[in-house]
Order: sequence, then structure tokens, then C-alpha cells
Amino acid sequence: MITFNEVDKVDAKKRIENLSKQIEDLRYRYHVLDDPKVTDDIYESLQRELKGLEEKYPEFRDEFSLNNRVAGKPLDKFVKVKHDVRMLSLNDVFSQQELEAWEKRIKKLVQENAAVEYFCELKLDGLSVSLIYENGKFVRGSTRGDGYIGEDITQNLKTIQSIPLKLRAPYPEFLEVRGEGIMSKKVLRDLNAKYEKEGKPFLANTRNAAAGSLRQLDSNLTAERKLDFFAWDVTQIKDLRLKIKAEKHSDKHRLLREFGFKVDNHERVCRNLTEVEKFVREIEKLRPDFAYGTDGVVISVDDLALQNRLGIIGKAPRYMAAYKYPAEKATTVIKEIKFNVGRTGVLTPLAIFEPTLVAGSIIGKATLHNIDQINRLDVRVGDTVVIQKAGDVIPEVVEVLPKMRTGKEKKVKVPSNCPVCGATVERRGVGEDLKPSSTGINSSVAFYCTNPKCPAKNRRFMQHFVSVLEIYEIGPKILDRFQKEGLISDAADIFSLKADDIKGLERFGEKSAENIIESIGQHKNVSLSRFIYSLGILHVGEQTAEDLAQHFGSLDKLMAAPLDDINFIENIGPVVAQSVYDYFRHKGNIKFINKLIKNGIKIHHEQKKAGKLTGKTFVITGTLKSMSRDEAKAKIKTLGGKISESVSRLTSYVVVGDEPGSKYDKAIKLGVEILDEKKLLELIK
Repeated sequence: MITFNEVDKVDAKKRIENLSKQIEDLRYRYHVLDDPKVTDDIYESLQRELKGLEEKYPEFRDEFSLNNRVAGKPLDKFVKVKHDVRMLSLNDVFSQQELEAWEKRIKKLVQENAAVEYFCELKLDGLSVSLIYENGKFVRGSTRGDGYIGEDITQNLKTIQSIPLKLRAPYPEFLEVRGEGIMSKKVLRDLNAKYEKEGKPFLANTRNAAAGSLRQLDSNLTAERKLDFFAWDVTQIKDLRLKIKAEKHSDKHRLLREFGFKVDNHERVCRNLTEVEKFVREIEKLRPDFAYGTDGVVISVDDLALQNRLGIIGKAPRYMAAYKYPAEKATTVIKEIKFNVGRTGVLTPLAIFEPTLVAGSIIGKATLHNIDQINRLDVRVGDTVVIQKAGDVIPEVVEVLPKMRTGKEKKVKVPSNCPVCGATVERRGVGEDLKPSSTGINSSVAFYCTNPKCPAKNRRFMQHFVSVLEIYEIGPKILDRFQKEGLISDAADIFSLKADDIKGLERFGEKSAENIIESIGQHKNVSLSRFIYSLGILHVGEQTAEDLAQHFGSLDKLMAAPLDDINFIENIGPVVAQSVYDYFRHKGNIKFINKLIKNGIKIHHEQKKAGKLTGKTFVITGTLKSMSRDEAKAKIKTLGGKISESVSRLTSYVVVGDEPGSKYDKAIKLGVEILDEKKLLELIK
């Protein structure tokens, strides 16, 4: 073999180019085709030669050299990255019945008898990441984060050999790929054996180990963890030169392989749900022997046009579901039951027990959800219980083994006083966020701390608030520090902070103080929907906040809205409506909102869309032939109309398709105008 000492400068550039191509081809064969053509010794020898040439002739070194996989000195912090396309979550199903119900919901939105093909692939147990390529070169990689904002971990991702630094030609001008950073079971075993000798703590499982490795500030530490990567989606592809087409999800996997990505081979196109269920059962038998962790199968509608029609609900796509295998279980003994206080003041019981291995993790506590669950299971301190954990689901107590009792077990009582502030604890009715039930015990299972200024409530609420407003420079520990130092007493105080207030604190320098203040300033302008969500109103999540903002258009109108007006909004029922109404009738909440505005929060009031259907409210019942009900709703909204799920005297039209339900009968009874599909099409064209 020729060494770099024997290569003069004239030939060095060509030799470097040839070595790079050869090494990339071998990488592709090894990681993507699973067909290594040479031994590891030869591969490493070629890499050593390339490294030597690049060191001797740095002018010929490519920024995207295959040897440039550990990038420089450790970072001070991770930079936040906004995703152009939101990284979604998946809805889970746990049984054949739930899978059939999912398909039934899909077919209601297309045609009941339409043939739908599915694409099945493994749900890998690692950290989901996004990779960006420009002109075939890897330029940025980031974590999922909250779906909207992630962290730039490009340096760490470069250390993973199965991630190509350059795409295989022909490649598009711009490409976004998503996939899973994982750690194999063997690497986990080897690392834990090494850590045992060194007296270091064990890595709990492959999932946590992969996530922790990719969030190291020093990429050299990430490289030591020997991570792997499997691509599973092409999210964006832009190119005017190439005619790259993908009509199905399975086509995307083909493209990923062509571009040089490693894609897991346990995948299948299924013509119907029977074939899907067969694949799920096959994988269940094989998964214990896989080299990496997987906790289920991801099932997608294969046709991309149909995916677009089905759309997204909340944080999850309607066209995709994750079939999760039964939770792993283990037994342990409860040592203590504590009650935690959440941001709304609700007390949640938590079982503390001897650390136990379950689903690959060492678990020392598990939720008991509420007092009704404790009573139903008859859980007592000292009981031997069964705990379970499925994937990333919070571990829970699912069963008591009463035959293991000794007679020394103690029954659980809800504390009469808040474990944090000592205020009275009371049980409240569903949706009654501000007052106790007039009848005492009712259908609710929630117990609340009555102190509106409870430190635990305030602490959890502030964490929620800064997360929703995306003030990522202020994490939970910094919030705690600011509170402890007396800089803030509530979330509104954050917007009155100055750099001088912070930089005098121990371990806070001038630069970090300026970064925090800059981040706060950048997030003083907020949309109405995000502002509503940030308030932490009981039962109001992200989607409900958007519905409220779109309906009322301004904070003032929402705050003054009668209960009936709130209840009238699509997808908002009486419990949520009562909670929203009560929130804006509480003097303390109004005072907090006014303080936020005084301290500089500016709310962008979302304008309601105007069109020829503005002021008209529609209810749709039955199956439409020319479009799905969701498509009809979207068209109505585009023209300024509103959608409701219930018929009332305020309803303008009830649209009736095939096999209408009781809404049709109610419309006739109330004298509401009825439209068939033909009349609807005339109205919305």
C-alpha cells in the first residue's frame, strides 16, 4: 500500500479524493447494504492514510472529510434551532381492537370501503433527530425538543459513522431527513462492564444512553459511545434540477437508501389490516434478539396524498399510529407514598419503592394517578405490588399482591394539608378550578391545595410558562435560583429582570446574564393562542388555546365572554368552558395578566378570517361522497365559517351526508336549515 510519504504534492490531491471515495463506498456498503467488502483492519488502514495525507496537505482537506467526525473543543451550551416542519408525536395503540378502531376512524374520513395500504416499520428506542443537507453536504443536525424548537447537536451527530457527511449522487439541493440516534445492546453491555471496573454509575438503558450521549457538550465523549443511526423519513426535499418523486411512504425509504442512509430492513407494505397484524406478531417474536431496542411498530398510511388528506390532530398525525407491545412488569415493595403538587394545585400520589429493573430501566418510583386508583387497587404502604413501564410511559402501579401481606401494611390517606405550604386540601368537582363542590364528594378524583400562592404550584407553573413562551435560556434550576435569591416571585417578574440583577449572582457571569435578558426580550411578543396556553388554565391545552384565540380574536373579548359563548366553540365542552370562564373571573388571575402586560408582554391578536361564510356556523353529520368531512370543514373555515359539533338554535346550517346521526333529527326539531352535499358544494365553490 502506498503511504503518504511516497506521494508528492502533485498527486496528493488526487490521492485524497480517491481515498475519500473509496472509504465512503465502504461506509455505504457496511452501514446501508450490510455487505462489507473488506475487513475492519483494511478500512481503518485506509482512514489512517487519508488522515495522514490531510495533516500533511491541509490545503486539500475537505470540510466534510470522513475524518472530520469529531469536531473541535467542547461547547459551552447548545444553540436552539427552530424546525421548519414540526416534529410530531405519535398516537399509541396497544391492542388489535385499538388498531381496528384507528383504521375505522381513518376510513370514515375517506371512503368506508376504500382500500388502504399501510407501511410498517420498527419503532426504534432512541432519540429522534433532524438532519439538514444542502447541496449534498450535512450542515446541521438537531434534537426534536418540543416539536417546534430543538437543540443543535451537529458536532455530536458527525461522530456517528452511519450518518453520511455527503449524500450519494444524484442528490437534491436541499434535504431534511429524520431518524433515530440509537445505542446497541452490545455497546450498552460493554460500557457498563467498563464503568463497573471504573466505579462509575451504570447506563440505565439504550434509550437514555443514546439521548444522553447525543446531548454531551464534548463531541469526543459522544464518539466514545459508538452510536448508530437509522433514517425513517424524508421531511423536506427541494430541487429544480432533479425530478425526484415520492408518492408513497415506502418510496421515501427507497430514496433514503439511495442517498446513502442506513434504514432498518424490518419493514413491509401491507395491503390490509390483517397483514399489518401479522407483521406486528412476527416482530414481537423477533424483537428480543434484535441488536437494538424497539418497543413497537409504526404503522403509516402508505399513500402520501391520502396522508395529506387525513392531516394532523393536535401533536400527532391522523395517518400514523405506533403499536406498542405490552408493558414489561416487575414486582417490588412500596416503602412510602408521597403526594406531589402540580401547577394547578392538584395532589398526585407517588409510590416510592426499592429500586427495581423493569423495561430496561432502574425504577424507584411510580405514579398512582389519584386517590380513586389507590382505593380501587387497595394500595397500602408496605404492599408488594406489580409495576409496569412501556417505552417512555411513566411507570405505574397496576396490581397489589394481597397474599404477600404481613399485617403491618398501612392504608393511605390524602393529607388534609398541602405537603408543601400547609394550606387546606379540598376535593373539587370536575372543571371547578376555583371553588369546591357544593355537594362535597362528587365525580371528580382530584384533591387540590387551596393556597393560590403555594410555592409548588408557582414553581411548576413558572416552568410551564417559560416553556410555552420558549424562553429556553431559563430552565428549572435557573428559575429556582431566581426565586431563592428573591429576584422573582411569579412568572410576570421575569419580564422586569435586568442584566445587573443576574450577573452579580454566584456562577452567573456578564455574558450569561446578557444571554438570559436577550432571550426574555425576544419573547415579549407572543401570539394570543400561545399566551392563552401559557396561562396554565385547567383543561386548556395547545389546541384548545388555538380554538379560543381563533374564535374570540382578542384577549379582552375572551376575558369578557359569557359561559355560553365559550361552550359554543367547536371541540370545547362544558367542563373546559366552565374552567375557562372561571379562570377569567378570578381577581388573582386578572391581576397576573395585567402585571404581564405592564412588564412588557405584547399580545398579537389573531384576526378571524373573513369570507363569504363569515358569521355562519355549520354542523356536518353523515358521510360525504366527494370529500372527507375534514376537507369540508377546512373549506368552510377558509371562507370564514365556523364549525360546531353540536346543533343549537344558533346553528346556521346542518350539512347532511349518507347515514346521518341524531344531529339531523335535532336540526329538523329546531328548524335549522339543512344542506345536502350538492348544496354545500355550491356554497363553498
